[in-house]
Amino acid sequence: MDDSYYYSDDGGFAALAFLAILIPILLFFVAIAYVVSSFLYMKIFEKAGVQGKWRAWVPIYNTLVAAKLGDLSPWVFLIAVVASSVLSNIPVIGWILSLVPLAAGLMYSYRIGLKLGKDWPLLFLWLIPGIGGLIWLAIVAFSSNRWNPEVGPSPWAKTFLADKTVWNGIPVQPYQNVSGGAGGAGYGSPAAGPGHVPPTAPPAQGYTPPQTPPAAGPTPPPSAPPAGPQV
Repeated sequence: MDDSYYYSDDGGFAALAFLAILIPILLFFVAIAYVVSSFLYMKIFEKAGVQGKWRAWVPIYNTLVAAKLGDLSPWVFLIAVVASSVLSNIPVIGWILSLVPLAAGLMYSYRIGLKLGKDWPLLFLWLIPGIGGLIWLAIVAFSSNRWNPEVGPSPWAKTFLADKTVWNGIPVQPYQNVSGGAGGAGYGSPAAGPGHVPPTAPPAQGYTPPQTPPAAGPTPPPSAPPAGPQV
């Protein structure tokens, strides 16, 4: 029998053994990246006033919330991710389309960093494969700066890229031209301080019946005619 059969058989077993070792290692690192990134998203969401820590632990959804905080439409970001995964296999232009989600992520990351007092050069960390995004998230999440949404409108505020949605539990950002709907509490007027007395409403005007004229008195009888002269 040909010895090449045994060689090819041994090569197949070696490849399977390699995959059996490699796949668990990859899954381990994916799980670690998920836990770390979700924890960092949770810290950022707390700074931004997002209600519900669970939002940071839902894959994909946490990036949509981050897009909203970064003034980018979450639906535009989701379409970019899905379209990139589908069209990235197209020859020649596929690799360009695969960069669209990265560009969208840099857009909302720039706005989030700006609201936490971080300069845009930190976005270059995203170019480090694997851990660059986690490093950026850690720097922003553990920043000592307070969340400041009053940083002016985004460069894409008047385009279809701008966030116009309202989601319950997620603060509406200033300069966000919302399309309506009930959502979470936004950045409204500050609460009244202690000792504040709200203005009193004017008293309600009651019904005043019309005045009745006084009743007329009895009419006196006519006076008797004068008596004639007596004879």
